[in-house]
This record gives sequence, structure tokens and C-alpha cells, in this order.
Amino acid sequence: MIVLGYNGFGKAAELFARLYRATGIDRHLLFGHDSAAALIVDGELVAAVEEERLNRVKKTSEFPVNAMNWCLETGGVSFDDIDVVAFSWQFSDDVMDKMIAEITEDHAASPAEKFSRLDRLAETYAAMFSKEAILADFLEHTGHHLDPQKLELVPHHLAHLMTGYHLAGGGDAAFLVSDGRAEWLSAIMGEISDGKVRVLDDVTIDSRHSLAMLFSVVTRYLGFVPNNDEYKVMGLAGYAPPPADNPFLEHVVEMQPDGTYTIAHPASAVPAYYALFDRIFDGDPSRREDFDFRVRVASAAQQMIEVVTAAQLAVLERRSALPRLIFEGGLALNCVNNTKLLEGSRFADMDVSFGASDVGVALGAALHASREAGDAPHPGTTPYLGPAFDREDILAALDKFSQQVEWREVAPGQVAAETAALLEDENVIGWFQGRMEYGPRALGNRSILANPRFPGIKDSINERIKHREQFRPFAPVVLEELASEVFETGRKHSSPYMTFVFPVRPAYREVIQGACHVDGTARIQTITDESNPRLAQVLRRFTERTGVPCLINTSFNVAGEPIVCSPVDALACFLNTEMDHLVLDTFFVRRSVER
Repeated sequence: MIVLGYNGFGKAAELFARLYRATGIDRHLLFGHDSAAALIVDGELVAAVEEERLNRVKKTSEFPVNAMNWCLETGGVSFDDIDVVAFSWQFSDDVMDKMIAEITEDHAASPAEKFSRLDRLAETYAAMFSKEAILADFLEHTGHHLDPQKLELVPHHLAHLMTGYHLAGGGDAAFLVSDGRAEWLSAIMGEISDGKVRVLDDVTIDSRHSLAMLFSVVTRYLGFVPNNDEYKVMGLAGYAPPPADNPFLEHVVEMQPDGTYTIAHPASAVPAYYALFDRIFDGDPSRREDFDFRVRVASAAQQMIEVVTAAQLAVLERRSALPRLIFEGGLALNCVNNTKLLEGSRFADMDVSFGASDVGVALGAALHASREAGDAPHPGTTPYLGPAFDREDILAALDKFSQQVEWREVAPGQVAAETAALLEDENVIGWFQGRMEYGPRALGNRSILANPRFPGIKDSINERIKHREQFRPFAPVVLEELASEVFETGRKHSSPYMTFVFPVRPAYREVIQGACHVDGTARIQTITDESNPRLAQVLRRFTERTGVPCLINTSFNVAGEPIVCSPVDALACFLNTEMDHLVLDTFFVRRSVER
């Protein structure tokens, strides 16, 4: 059984730009953003990559033709060989009825406004959402006439759930899926037992009351890019405690006893929210991007997320006796919240996958289709599913930049020792190895590494290399066996995907100060000799030389660009920053010495 899963609409950007006046990155952020493809062969997840890594357009919603072609080439198959194409959206008749009702039942809108919205929805359905439109999109971009019987439309939240379920190894678990919006809903919860999914329909949240979309409006209000920069708001929240009387919880979100909630305005009502936020925070539009104001709003917004999701989890605890929790969807990337949710619950453990956000639904759709066909998936747990490049590829790239860089090749067994020696000093290194990681986090194959013990290293990387805001923290990567010694990890024994935040133990806050946030916490990645042997080797050598148990690990890119994929991408990024060295597999690269 060969299953190709994907996410992305060929016409999304054009339609939303024209019909909804979405410009810039916004045109990719409504449906189908983080487009990607994944290939499963006989239950094995053999390849997966995000389209942005190949077309170099961050957060793209474009049809993932490059990602599909790469997956098929890697698997040694063609479109004709595919048994099922699984798409991570299902706009059923019932869903469309609800979307229509959302418009017609809006008592604040005039008849003219309703007709206009219905016209836009009708055009969007005909061009994007219908099965006929999806088949036409596939043909236009691949040149392949897909048999309609081979197309399986998978509800978006179910795709999220299948990603988390299978990447966590299967088994019985309660679940919460929360994101901006799926087809109609924004949050579901329930349990999966003996392979059967049970959704608690009475506590689902529809998209009009989307907590994640509200957080995106806050993100936009503070001058950041919505559905992209929410982690900046989360980071800012660490600079101050939340207010004693939280304006969001008093004036914006209304909690119900059953764990559901309502939100003041639909997320599309941005001007109404801006006026409301200005009023409840005593804000001045000219000062929305002042640091202190941003911190005040961010800390309140972060507490709002924590309070609302904790209430949802309390309901789930009462309704399910299962001891383990799966949390997926874009809101599960709020790693500060994840740790608090787990520690404040009765659940023994909580899994958040490397594909928790919409990058994961291509995987989840394929996993679901494989499972439904009786071909039990066994995807493994590795995030390293993307392109790899051989020695000839690297040499060709180096030759392309030969006027700007010089390099030397070392034996494979020497890479770790030489990299560790460079990291002993205040060097910042681009680290490129093996297959590219899947998902929004750099997990050690397309990373920037540095020694966290230097006082100014965080500011230096933010300014000289990442070209981003100074308040942004960096994550430490640590050997799993040392994690509990350095961090207060609580119930978590590992955090391989940077989806949890932990307090740094006081004895290590000075030692790893460059990877310690202002509030004394860190979003950690744990690795083992099995999960990433090359980086584990570097860490062991580095710790032996310095006594420092962690390295800074941040994504190999600059602000506004996707993580590098190819050696050419890596060299271009290296030369566009002030990184000190670049390690391309066994090649050590530096800028040419001026003569």
C-alpha cells in the first residue's frame, strides 16, 4: 500500500488576496498554510518535507508539487503507483451548511454584507473546497489525472490527531486538538481507545470562538505576523508576571462551567478587537509596539491561554480515565503552556509531536488513510524525514561559492572533536548534516550552534546572525541522560522536539546563561546517541572540554526565511550573516581571507 498525504491549496493565496484583501504573508495564512507532502509505503513513513523548504517561501500555502515530487523520487515510485492520495481537509455538506449558517445567523451584519460574504464563500468553495476543485488542483500542478476513487478527504482535526497518535507510538490516550480553525471547528477533545476515536461533541469549540485565532489577533495587535510569530508573544510573556486582574479573562473570554468558552468577537473582527484591546489595556495606538506595553499584553494573553486550556483539560480528566494525553494543533506549540498543563493535571505523561502544527497534517492524513486501509502504520519517531545531500552535492555547492569561501574536508570521525573545539570559544556555527528535520523546529540537522556560557552570546546571535528582536530566547540541546540534572523536568523524561519548557536549575543558570530565558526557563531539546548520533557526539566532546552540558540550538535561517534545506541554501545564509564557521557534513567552511 502506497499512500501520499498532503496539505496545500494551489489557489489559496490568489483567492484570499483577491476576495479577502489578504496581502504579503497573510495570503498564506487562512487555509492550507504550511503546505507539505508525506509518503507512506507499506505502513512505513519513508519521506516528508514542507513545500517552503523547497520553494523558499515561508509559510507557503501553495500546492506542494515540489514536496510531492521529492517524496515520490525518494520512495522510488510514481504517481501511477499510488494507491491513496490523502488530503488533510474535508469540506463536507454538513461543514458547508455550518459555514453558511455562520454568515446568515450573524445578527450584526446587514443583508448586503451577508450576501457579499456568501458570494465569497461560494466562489471559494467552487475554486478550492469542493472535491472537483481538489481534483482539478491536483491535475493542474502534477499533470496527473487522479482517479477520484483514490482521493481520500481527511477531516483536518482528525489528521492532527493521527499525527500525534501514531508518532507517539499509538496506544490508548485522551486527546486535545486546538488550532486556529479546521474546516469549521477550532478545538476538539476526547479519547482514542482500542483504535477507536471518540470525540466529546458537546465540548467542541467552533471557529467563531477560536482561542488560537484570538491569540493570533493579539500577535497582530502587537506588531507581529499572525499565525507565525505567536512564539514571540509567548517569549515576551516571560518578562513580567501576568496582571492580578487579567483584562482578557474579564472582557474578552467568557468561561462556562462545562469547560467551553465564548469569545467577544470573531477573529476576523480585527478593528473591533483593536479598539477593545486599546480600551482594556489603556493603550495608545502609537505605543502598541513599545516593549513594556507589549510585555503587559503578552503576559496577560499567555495567562489567558493557560487558564482556558487548563479548564478544557479539567473536563477531559473527568470524562476520560486514560492516563496519557495527546495534545496537537497549532496551540500545542505554546510550549510554556504544555508543561503547566501536564504538571497541573493527573495525566502521567503528555505527547506533543514534532508535527503538532499544520505541517503535521500531511503526515496525519497519510497515516489515517493507511490505517483505514488496514495497513497498520509504523512511522517511528524520527523527525529526520527530509532531503539529504551527498558529498558530490556539497562539493558542487562549494564550487558555486568558491570566490567567497574556503574549505577543508576532515575524516568523519574527526567532525565532532573539531566542532567541539570551535564551540569552546565564542564561535557561532552553522551545522548541516543528514536528512532535514520535519516541522517548525530545527532539531539538530539544520541548526545554528553556539556555546551558551558567554554573557553576550544571545544578543550577538539575535543581532549579527538571526537579524531579529533582542528579547528572543534560544533553546538548549542536551543529552537526555543529563536533562534532569540541568533542568527541573518534572514528569517528562525527554523532550526531543522542543515542545516543553522547564525551569533551569539554579546551579546551571549562569553556566548556560545564553540558553536561559529571563524568567529562568528554557525550551529544551533532548537527544540520545540513537536519535541524533552526530550531534550527540559533538555534545559529549563539548561537555568534556568545557564542563558546559548544553549547546544553543537555533534554526539555520534568518528572520523571514525558511530553514535552509540544501547546501546552496546553507552557504547563502552563512554568507548573509556573521556566522563564524559552517560545517557541511565533513567539510569545514569559512569566508575567504581577503588578499
